[in-house]
Amino acid sequence: MYTVGVRDHIMVAHSLKGEPFGPAQRLHGATYTVSVEVEREELSPLGQVIETSVLRDALRGVLAEIDYRNLDEHPAFEGKRSTPELIARYIHRELGRRLPVNAGTTLTITLHESPLVWVRYRAPVRGASLMPAELA
Repeated sequence: MYTVGVRDHIMVAHSLKGEPFGPAQRLHGATYTVSVEVEREELSPLGQVIETSVLRDALRGVLAEIDYRNLDEHPAFEGKRSTPELIARYIHRELGRRLPVNAGTTLTITLHESPLVWVRYRAPVRGASLMPAELA
């Protein structure tokens, strides 16, 4: 497998309702480093997994929708907790819709909460291919 990755970060506000979350039940801020990896078994005819500038720009576009936002008020998290796991899945789904990759390409999203703690969501991109035939 070939893998290409990029990183960015977001700053969000949210609260996590429920006794197991302790003080995180109150509104608080969180800063996450977001790492994205795209995996393919074979390279495109251009010898790439994906152009890194395309991946970086698509990631920034997805993150811009939640960066400096209160996730308690974001439609994607309405009626749900905005745990790091669910934030990672949200980023995966939104990014998968925007990337020029074939359906089935593996996309991994890792949210680093600190140097010691992270969560990861890894799954194939679903839906129709957005990749032009000449790049497949």
